[in-house]
Amino acid sequence: MKKQFGLILGILAAVLSWAQPIKVEIRINEAGKFTLLRNGAPYYINGVGGDAYMETTKECKANSIRLWGPEKAQEVLDLAQKNGLTVMLGLWMAPERHGFDYSDPIACQDQLEQFKSVVNRFKNHPALLLWGVGNEMDLEYTDFSVWKAVQNIAEMIHLEDPNHPTCVVTAGIDPAEVHLIKTHCPAIDMLGVNTYGDLPGLADKIRQFGWTKPYLVTEWGPNGHWEVQKTSWNSPIEQTSTQKQETYRERYLTNILADTGLCLGSYAFLWGEKQETTPTWYGTFVGENKTGAVHELKQLWSGTPFNDPCPKITNYRFKGKLPSESVKLKKGEKIEVALQLENEPDAIGNITWELMPESTFTGVGGDAEQKPEAIQTSLKKTGAGQYSFRAPYAKGPYRLFVYVKNGKGSIATANFPFLVE
Repeated sequence: MKKQFGLILGILAAVLSWAQPIKVEIRINEAGKFTLLRNGAPYYINGVGGDAYMETTKECKANSIRLWGPEKAQEVLDLAQKNGLTVMLGLWMAPERHGFDYSDPIACQDQLEQFKSVVNRFKNHPALLLWGVGNEMDLEYTDFSVWKAVQNIAEMIHLEDPNHPTCVVTAGIDPAEVHLIKTHCPAIDMLGVNTYGDLPGLADKIRQFGWTKPYLVTEWGPNGHWEVQKTSWNSPIEQTSTQKQETYRERYLTNILADTGLCLGSYAFLWGEKQETTPTWYGTFVGENKTGAVHELKQLWSGTPFNDPCPKITNYRFKGKLPSESVKLKKGEKIEVALQLENEPDAIGNITWELMPESTFTGVGGDAEQKPEAIQTSLKKTGAGQYSFRAPYAKGPYRLFVYVKNGKGSIATANFPFLVE
């Protein structure tokens, strides 16, 4: 009986310890430098956007995961705790572009009450790091009442959960937006900025626009599809995965890590894959295969590489031309394709091709897109690094994707936009 009682006490103690929150707070020193503290110790965020491949997240020495909404919160928080990770848990504020009216007090109150339930459910979870209040509500919006709703939500969080800070997430940054948040949202503890090609100028803009609290880079990665050079028929030109790998390295070291005064860390986007303009643009994985971005982030965060070097694409051309030269083809025309790889023989048997029409989806802010249906095609190897195929017989814009796997879980990707006239 005594042994059983001791066992019960042990289980009860474990349950109670699990229900104890880990306090997270922001401190500023005499020099004006901000630090995020977790359980009293400095905590710089090397995070990933998304909860996929958590074992790889851990192996890369990332320390945090960002969720945009609470739908999978219990599962992800529990797994994060087991893997020594924390979670930025998002409260997904319905955007105006989806029909939400922030001038409607009843709708706003209903949304706030839903969030209050979420906060009280998860506020004591030891893996919780901070609350993300909304995501890009400023994208294509006209009603500034949204900032009042942000303030009300942040105030509610502080009342219900004094142990975790609040962060509002915006699409980029501009002076008017900073002014509105400073004026109307004093309960927001830090700014979260989703930024891609504009990341190199972010630290200067933060200061120039008058933001004086700390900030996070809550999404970052390759140049966005709206920021790149386009073909003459307006198809955006995507970086190869090898070029993206360099982009991740440069921006992390030069633009994120270098801002030691206000920046508390970042969440790399996207830890997984998704269709947005193309199926490869923002994802750092293809299936379960790691792209060069994952390899680079592991090197940056842990100081050591993966055991399997990632394939690298050094050259990809049609008829000797680059995508920026706006290649136009005739129906059924035979095309010579050049593909050069670094440190990988081009006859390894792990090169696959996919031909797709250009996506016609015109979504905004990462809204869900349908991946175009692939068109059957075959490429014939004509020499070392040389292939040929025939252009489609239907007019229109297309992309030819190439995927180079090393057979050990890593992959390089590229695509070439072209027009059939």
